[in-house]
Amino acid sequence: MLRSESLSLTRSPSNRWEEFEEQVRIYEKPLYHFAYRLTGDINDAQDLLQEAFLKAYRSYHRFQPGTAFDRWMFQIIYRLFIDNYRKKRRRPFISSLDEPHPHLEQAKTADVPDYSNLPEDSALRQELGRTIQEALMLIPENFRVAVILCDIQGLSYEEISQVLGCSLGTVRSRIHRGRRLLRELLQPYFREERRRKE
Repeated sequence: MLRSESLSLTRSPSNRWEEFEEQVRIYEKPLYHFAYRLTGDINDAQDLLQEAFLKAYRSYHRFQPGTAFDRWMFQIIYRLFIDNYRKKRRRPFISSLDEPHPHLEQAKTADVPDYSNLPEDSALRQELGRTIQEALMLIPENFRVAVILCDIQGLSYEEISQVLGCSLGTVRSRIHRGRRLLRELLQPYFREERRRKE
């Protein structure tokens, strides 16, 4: 995991864009992974991340020097995700008879480059990744976010508390309950894997 770096205490308006761009370059990958784990969809994750970068740049003048850029971005992504989720719940589903229904079409999986030499290992990793993502999408959103920030992004409980804006006890509870639910959902997969190996 990347170490969170604090930005310099002094910055001139002229290098504001360069500084922001450099931070985006450094943290784009872990921020994308966070957005993907939240949404469960590649396109939604890219849209969420793009929207978060735009919002962050527009409010960059309020960014507190000495604050970790990636933690600040996690907050923005999480809040945008919540706002978008609420909007989707309120918005009624509108369907056209002329257009194909996206939920009825076969979903394409994105190709992720893998540099291993064994195709079996690659297939097993992809299957496990899909299984974990599907299980993550089944647990309640507040538990999912806490587990992702802790176990995938590697944030401390204190940092998660700041990102989510809740108490340390709430963070611990959400992580514990989220892990338990995830473990319950993944047990059938791992039982099947043990049977295959026997």
